[in-house]
Amino acid sequence: MSDVLELVDVSVVRDGRALVDDVSWSVKEGERWVILGPNGAGKTTLLNVASSYLFPTRGSARILGEQLGGVGTDVFELRPRIGMAGIAMAEKLPKRQTVLQTVLTAAYGMTATWNEDYDPVDEDRAKAFLDRLGMNDYLDRRFGTLSEGERKRTLIARAMMTDPELLLLDEPAAGLDLGGREDLVRRLGRLA
Repeated sequence: MSDVLELVDVSVVRDGRALVDDVSWSVKEGERWVILGPNGAGKTTLLNVASSYLFPTRGSARILGEQLGGVGTDVFELRPRIGMAGIAMAEKLPKRQTVLQTVLTAAYGMTATWNEDYDPVDEDRAKAFLDRLGMNDYLDRRFGTLSEGERKRTLIARAMMTDPELLLLDEPAAGLDLGGREDLVRRLGRLA
């Protein structure tokens, strides 16, 4: 099994404060990980490094065989290979878009619809992921009107659209009641 993610002595420092300090972490193909810790422990910062949206201040990050910050590494080619769902992504998405549009925009690496013409295969794929996550009845609902659980499931479907080699979920069950968490975990297990 090859490394999908390899962080070696990674630190992220902002305004003299270490948000992540000297972390080494290796994820092999086929592994599933959960990162636990209190608020402010650096979980989201660590995932932002793993998704190539944040470069470490110190240490090295190798993602899907590409050295972050290395010569010849183009993060814009790397990022579509990584599926990311979390609050930061939700904040970038237009609230007026429908659930289906929100998921479809990932096919082009966009956050909002513009002048794209989606192929029927893209629509079928988006609908299939939404169906597997229990969102089939919400295709025409506006993203901004969704409950927290509906929004999380839409974001996960969106993250799956590019058939990512690495899938990162930032607090996928935050804000969900017990039943919602159990349903999400069951659906994620089936997707895995």
